[in-house]
Amino acid sequence: MQRILNNPDDIVDEMLKGFVKVHRDIVAVTDNPRVLKRVDMPADHVGVVTGGGSGHKPAFIGYIGKNLCDAVAVGEICTSPSAIAFLDAFRAADQGKGVACLYGNYSGDNMNVKMAVKMAAKEGIEVRTVVANDDAASAPKDQAGKRRGVAGEVLMWKAGGAKAAQGASLNEVIVAAQKAIDNTRSIGIGLTPCTLPAVGHPNFEIKPETMEVGIGHHGEPGIEICPLEKAEGIAHRMTGIVLPDYPLAAGDEVVVLVSGLGATPVMELYVLYDEIEKIISKKGISVYRSYVGNYFTSLEMMGATLTVMKLDGELKELMDMPCYSVGLKQA
Repeated sequence: MQRILNNPDDIVDEMLKGFVKVHRDIVAVTDNPRVLKRVDMPADHVGVVTGGGSGHKPAFIGYIGKNLCDAVAVGEICTSPSAIAFLDAFRAADQGKGVACLYGNYSGDNMNVKMAVKMAAKEGIEVRTVVANDDAASAPKDQAGKRRGVAGEVLMWKAGGAKAAQGASLNEVIVAAQKAIDNTRSIGIGLTPCTLPAVGHPNFEIKPETMEVGIGHHGEPGIEICPLEKAEGIAHRMTGIVLPDYPLAAGDEVVVLVSGLGATPVMELYVLYDEIEKIISKKGISVYRSYVGNYFTSLEMMGATLTVMKLDGELKELMDMPCYSVGLKQA
């Protein structure tokens, strides 16, 4: 395993120290070393919190910043943050207006967030939640509550953070974030596995010249393993799952986010995006805004995710709001 690290068991804590030193204009430490917060958190607004396991940079700490998240709880690699970390993130973000906790649908996160919400209530901090479930491949549509949260979380944080910045109430922030994720579908395709530093070898396999359609960010099995295709074929497979799942139709306006999984060159992501937009445009769907880059990764996995959000007037306004974080900067 050729990696830049000291003791693999310390990689998350050492990564956080470096992250804060580099981005001290955006993020600050708290009394809990597994919780970071904004340095310029405005007073008198609804706090926005998220959290999750490490290994998905820039998620989750990369979305702390202006008009995005106010505090983030950090877990070990591919492991939920503790309930205490979520509670301390709520404390860090609370400005007396309540806290919106916007996180992904994973069993550990669900359990620890619920415990933290109860503990926060005893301290007089009102916390309400939205659970992202945008991964269309992870469960049938009629079992959407079982679907995982993946890169669509970025758009959920964008909507929720922007709504909070407008001075909205806790209920209004929750409603906007829920609509954002309800309008969003994602799909991932993996080309290679990833390696947990403490393990030293991949914990799953993707054979050469094949790709796994619908793979999760933690190597959760996808829905199909097939021969590796050209970018055009990959784009057809992705859009063929995401677009009909909502379903999106001619006349719709959408945000499109293509994220690398960690090891795919950005130039290849642009090749994929070009093919995706061709398909979307032929269906009469308009791309209002697009993002291409490494927004929600899985260590050094090769591959990409496609996320599509259907817009309405409110979501357009929220997507257009400027923001400033490590993971997303928008003027």
